[in-house]
Amino acid sequence: MFTKIIQGFCQLLQAGFLLLLSSCGTESEIIDKPNVLFISVDDLNDWIEPLGGHPQAITPNLNRLAEGSVNFSQAYCSSPGCNPSRTSVMTGLAPYTSGVYSNYQDWRELIPDRISMGTYFRKHGYYSSGAGKIFHYFMVDSACWDEYWPSQKQNMPVDYPVNPDKHDSSTYNMPVFENMYMSFDWEALQTEDKQMGDFKSVEYIAGQLRKDHDKPFFLACGIYRPHLPWYVPQKYFDMFPLESIQLPVILENDLDDVGDRSRDIAYRGGGYHQHVLEAGQWEMAVQAYLASIAFADAMLGRLLDALEGSQFADNTVVVLWSDHGWQLGEKEHWRKFALWENVVQSVLMIKVPEGTPGLPEGSSDGSNCRRIVSLQDIYPSLLEICGLPARDEIDGRSLVPLLRDPGRTWDYPALTTYDFSEFSVRNERWRYTVLIDGSEELYDHSRDPEEWTNLANNPEFQDVKKEMAGYIPKNPAPLKETSLKLQPHHLPPFKSSEEYWDWRNHGKDYKYFIEKYWNQK
Repeated sequence: MFTKIIQGFCQLLQAGFLLLLSSCGTESEIIDKPNVLFISVDDLNDWIEPLGGHPQAITPNLNRLAEGSVNFSQAYCSSPGCNPSRTSVMTGLAPYTSGVYSNYQDWRELIPDRISMGTYFRKHGYYSSGAGKIFHYFMVDSACWDEYWPSQKQNMPVDYPVNPDKHDSSTYNMPVFENMYMSFDWEALQTEDKQMGDFKSVEYIAGQLRKDHDKPFFLACGIYRPHLPWYVPQKYFDMFPLESIQLPVILENDLDDVGDRSRDIAYRGGGYHQHVLEAGQWEMAVQAYLASIAFADAMLGRLLDALEGSQFADNTVVVLWSDHGWQLGEKEHWRKFALWENVVQSVLMIKVPEGTPGLPEGSSDGSNCRRIVSLQDIYPSLLEICGLPARDEIDGRSLVPLLRDPGRTWDYPALTTYDFSEFSVRNERWRYTVLIDGSEELYDHSRDPEEWTNLANNPEFQDVKKEMAGYIPKNPAPLKETSLKLQPHHLPPFKSSEEYWDWRNHGKDYKYFIEKYWNQK
């Protein structure tokens, strides 16, 4: 009897030992996974030195990252709005799949069971932490993070109020809250970098890089500038003397060959461009945007310094992306929320060190990849790079082949969705756009990079138009309201052409439109 007990005990010990070995092996594999530093920059267009969008841009740290990365110089967003773009990156689902088309929909109500990127990394043994703006405003995903700064309830810089009613200095408490100009402002601040919200977000992530970690990490840092308002310290304005500012090159009467809907988009909010011209503020606005980019670049430099000075420098994948671009007067349009090139082109750089599971040789550093890619491709790319199980239900494809060989053949167009049933398709030569009023636009980027000549009605290019239209989803997810109550200054999307024409026939009155179609829940 005693012998059987001893034998049983020994078998139990052996089983436990084998289980321990198995567990240690799994833990070892987890520890060997590469870390990820995931950097989002808000509203950043191609006005950076690596992309050459503006000759006066000063971005030494973006240059520095580009020199060690693959710079995807023709990357495009899934949507020209913060919420749908960021939701698509973080969930892997494009707007036409998720139904998240605008900033006025809470994505958690539309796709509540969707596992976001940080959550997926956590499920596979990663420590996940973030700071600043990753998701849009307060539509956060607590399951995505082990820790978040300033809090799990606020995916925004610390100087953006959680409850604006309690912050006397907030623009939300000013009378302009009831119009579109509440944040359309710029000013040189008499303050230091360390007092800025972006500085504090960056410092939090830099602090994470200075710690010891017993797991691989997924660290996300959202840099808010150059999002409006363009408030940054004086020294960044001083880098761009007002008297030498170069304005964007524009074509007079550029909107003559586009439809009603495109003109409505350009004049959104009452016509920013005309107001800027009448106020004599165009040069000042360009100066402020360049200054805000320079400030964001300085914040990136602090992050890169922290990484390079850490024990994780040789085992960390770096991804930098902007949620969409921006226009400053091109096509008489300001802000984002459009389907033209300057708005939908994004910044995307990926640096992969040697020894990663999905790309052992590392990325082709310092390469400029001119293939058409989408921000939708970030999620599947990171899974393959880090050796995590692929997900079938993702709208996008891994960029690992291009990280290995940036010049290889890549025949995949990028698809951008604006509002509902409005799409733009971009390949290496053409951009084709269809809007809710039935109007179309077709631009030949081999001859017309500024998109000044709409060829949609030219009989010579009908076959091109037909081919490009074939990439547009036939049955996009429906547009649904969520529990967010809209304010009179909001500009929600239209569910149909009938709603669009009803709005136009009522004097383009958004207050009427919101009360009739959005706030009747």
